[in-house]
Amino acid sequence: MTRWSICVCMSRPYHSRPALLRLHHQNKIHMTSFTPEGERLSKRIMQLRDCSRREAEQYIEAGFVRVDGVVVEEPQFRVSQQNVTLDAHATLLNLQSVTLILNKPAGWTDGLEPLPVARSAQPGRQSEPPRAPRGPQNVRSLLTPAQHSKHDHSGVRLLKSHLTRLDASVPLEYEASGLVAFTQDFRTQRKLVEDMPFMEHELIIDVRGEVLPDALRPIERAMRDERLRLPDFKISVGSANPERSKLRLAVKGSHLGLAVYLCELAGLDIIGMRRIRLGRVSLGDLEEGTWRYLAEGERF
Repeated sequence: MTRWSICVCMSRPYHSRPALLRLHHQNKIHMTSFTPEGERLSKRIMQLRDCSRREAEQYIEAGFVRVDGVVVEEPQFRVSQQNVTLDAHATLLNLQSVTLILNKPAGWTDGLEPLPVARSAQPGRQSEPPRAPRGPQNVRSLLTPAQHSKHDHSGVRLLKSHLTRLDASVPLEYEASGLVAFTQDFRTQRKLVEDMPFMEHELIIDVRGEVLPDALRPIERAMRDERLRLPDFKISVGSANPERSKLRLAVKGSHLGLAVYLCELAGLDIIGMRRIRLGRVSLGDLEEGTWRYLAEGERF
């Protein structure tokens, strides 16, 4: 018996050489049955346009490619005999990087951490879905076509590529709801990072019971206390009734925990809080759990 045969016997029951050949032949047929047919759509576009693979992928992701009359945005989509067409006016000059504004629900993380990645599939098997995260859900899971706000008036055509390669750098407490931003534009990302200490955040804080102006005096004393080293902020009572009151807090920079600390100083019980503005961009009437595009004229 050869050395190779000994290894086989140790790992599984012994088979004669003809039996091993039959098993090998069966496995080979089984594996080839899962081999994808046709070629990648990006390869077909490379042939049609005489361009590089990356350029072909950009044409596809930009929605310029149709397969049998249907727009396909996945470069890995496989085609064989289908009719593949490229828009006659397709150009890569006007491809834009987008910025998304999302109304985060309370109890969700702010999306600074990426979503878990699904495990790659083995031949003949489906890819495993990502495991459910422990703890609060990541707000990035809401960046889907289904959660695109119906009241988005930006005029930007939704593409699947707009929901990938998104950076986030503005934190928000998971107990809070409100405005969070995701961007593909490196200039916008750089501004959010570099101008963060000077960018004003505006929050609405709902507290239990009626709050009179005198109730904020402990907070005013804390503002004057240099030992506390509190950031510059403004706080006021927006509306009040016996059941609940609304406070308006404006502070430059992201200071997690500041709203909770100030309310504790004044003995106020927080029901909820929501960020409604970041710099010059407002949340507006964006529904909770939905997102919209940053319009052309909007600037942080």
